[in-house]
Amino acid sequence: MKKVWLLGFGFFSISITWSLYNAFVPFFLEKYVHSVALISFMMTIDNYFALFLQPWIGNRSDRTTTRYGRRMPYLMIGMPLAAVLTLLIPFHTGLFTLLLFMMLMNLAMSLYRSPTVALMPDITPDAQRTKANGLINFMGGFGSILAFGVGSILYDSNPALPFIVAGLITLLCLFIVSHFIKENRDGVNQEGVAGTANPARISFKKQLDRTTVLLLAAIFFWFVAYQGVETLFTLYGKHHLGLSEKAASFSLTFFSLAFVLFAIPSGWLGGRFGKKKIIVVGVCGLMIVFALVGFAQNLLFLRGLLLIGGMFWACININSYPYIVATGTEESIGTRTGMYYLVSSLAAISSPPLLGLLIDLHGYSILFYCAAASMLIALLCLFLMNGRKKPVKTLHSTGA
Repeated sequence: MKKVWLLGFGFFSISITWSLYNAFVPFFLEKYVHSVALISFMMTIDNYFALFLQPWIGNRSDRTTTRYGRRMPYLMIGMPLAAVLTLLIPFHTGLFTLLLFMMLMNLAMSLYRSPTVALMPDITPDAQRTKANGLINFMGGFGSILAFGVGSILYDSNPALPFIVAGLITLLCLFIVSHFIKENRDGVNQEGVAGTANPARISFKKQLDRTTVLLLAAIFFWFVAYQGVETLFTLYGKHHLGLSEKAASFSLTFFSLAFVLFAIPSGWLGGRFGKKKIIVVGVCGLMIVFALVGFAQNLLFLRGLLLIGGMFWACININSYPYIVATGTEESIGTRTGMYYLVSSLAAISSPPLLGLLIDLHGYSILFYCAAASMLIALLCLFLMNGRKKPVKTLHSTGA
């Protein structure tokens, strides 16, 4: 697990950057744009890049052969670019430069996100992947805590400081991951992927059996709920609950804190009782929490609900990626990682603008009721799935 902890620094940098981006960039945008729907649309730029680039790059990384490995070259190019562009965002001079820096930063992030995620199953046997995913998401959640907690303090002092710190952290994390993780040495399936001059292309179409399609649909709908809430919560807190920008962003710390604390236990629960069962528990619980948040007018009650919601989100998030990987073969890990991010990106593209439009029409109170309804649809998709899929034959058997 030492290598997994070290790989967690890659997730740490991704998480802290996106959390700061989602929490504070809307405040930059509302200086120039007054429609919540339009702000939400602009906040989905990253997902348009992810929609086209991440599946392609994930598939491409399955067939990449270099002395640095399959995934690492994408990190070595994307992370420095993302760090510099993150630094530039608060130094925009108007709406045009703000959108330009946002687009370029999102493009750079799309270059390495899927390969970074695919490194986890690359270096981890199948039987240990839920636990490993818990560990790396623990690191990612810790990044969110820093982003919402420390980041809100830095933002209150100087809006540029959180982005400067995030850029420097990204560079440090790249050094740690590239120095300590050696794919050709640490991979668990080297005889299947290493030393192959021209690996066969993995077909997306052949990956889409009934179980996979329904699982992807469930992933889509729970990300519709999560992405909409994450993107619009700070505006919800400011305009609906009357919170300050600092208090609104800090409230998200409670959700992230619970996610971090429950990341490792939820991975263990998924390994012990089955990924699907724990995901179902998480979906049911978060659906109820979102429905109750709509009634919350007291800050203490709101933060208590967010704390509980973070635990249920851990049950979903920690087990879903290993679940989608487990429905394929070892040599298709990058491709299935791309599929995972394809549907989550589709959700992130459609959710904030749609919810923003509904908010423009009906007010902020509708936000969490819509999120609860989306979780219900995700639950129905899970119930429509067949029983556990039989293990597929891989080039390298790594356990149950």
